[in-house]
Amino acid sequence: MRSTPTPWSSCRHTRALRHGSPSRRFLATGESLSSLHYQFRLGISTISGIIRETCRALWNCLQEDFIPQPTRDRWLAIAEQYYNICQFPNCLGSVDGKHIRIVKPAASGSECYNYKKFFSIVLMAITDAEYKFISVDIGAYGRSNDSQVFKMSTMGRRLYGKTFDFPPARPLPGTSDPPMPFVFVADEAFQLSSHLLKPYASRGLTQTQKIYNYRLCRARRMVECSFGILTSKWRVLLTAINLNIETVDEIVKACVVLHNFVLTKEPLSFDDQSLESTCSYYTSPGFRSSVACSTIRDKYAEYFVSPKGRVDWQDQIV
Repeated sequence: MRSTPTPWSSCRHTRALRHGSPSRRFLATGESLSSLHYQFRLGISTISGIIRETCRALWNCLQEDFIPQPTRDRWLAIAEQYYNICQFPNCLGSVDGKHIRIVKPAASGSECYNYKKFFSIVLMAITDAEYKFISVDIGAYGRSNDSQVFKMSTMGRRLYGKTFDFPPARPLPGTSDPPMPFVFVADEAFQLSSHLLKPYASRGLTQTQKIYNYRLCRARRMVECSFGILTSKWRVLLTAINLNIETVDEIVKACVVLHNFVLTKEPLSFDDQSLESTCSYYTSPGFRSSVACSTIRDKYAEYFVSPKGRVDWQDQIV
């Protein structure tokens, strides 16, 4: 009886996958190459090559199935997730960046030195409400802030250039008001736009603005939870990776696609109470936003305190 083909069976990088044991241990534990050298009786340069080939093979084999290019139907399904789980309407994903710690590359100066005072590259990601990555950009130097990285990434250019295949605007649930655009949610470091919402500045807020910040926080935390799940599963991301930057990029890409693979096969259950916590905000230099973008944010804020958009517990938490 012929078995059903899997993504692995169509992979051309079989040599890398046959030698995957050092790679699996490296990704799962973050053990040093010296430690793997003694465990597997292989040279350090050989292990480094195996890790690089295996991670590249994982991305090439799995990316199309587990991080596909979103279609309009996929965006609508994600928006439904966010509304059911986070009670945030017309939300297509949450955006944030994570610094992946590395050992300082030779002759790199301060390019990779970040504000947290270690060397890193940046993983910029958009995630859905089930903690899966929708789109990622990997490899920006750590000295760049999240907003700069996002603007320079392919997904950022498509968002700000309005070339994403977003669904057409529609009224917020339970209302017949003018249609509202579909949006991403992000923190204060990002630039407000018609398709990206961020919180109000933390000083002098009205009750309506505080509730808006809380509701946005519940949706935005999905990307932070995704990063937490990613690093707890693939613990190499908790260490300072001592390989060249090109290999680090391959490692992060492999971890991201494996993250989606695992969550597709074994989805997590959702507990509404687990989404309740306080979000901290910081004062950023800020960007000048157009009146139209600010008006869209105000409309969402007004909806969240209206009878159609409020949730029962928001007044007790804010």
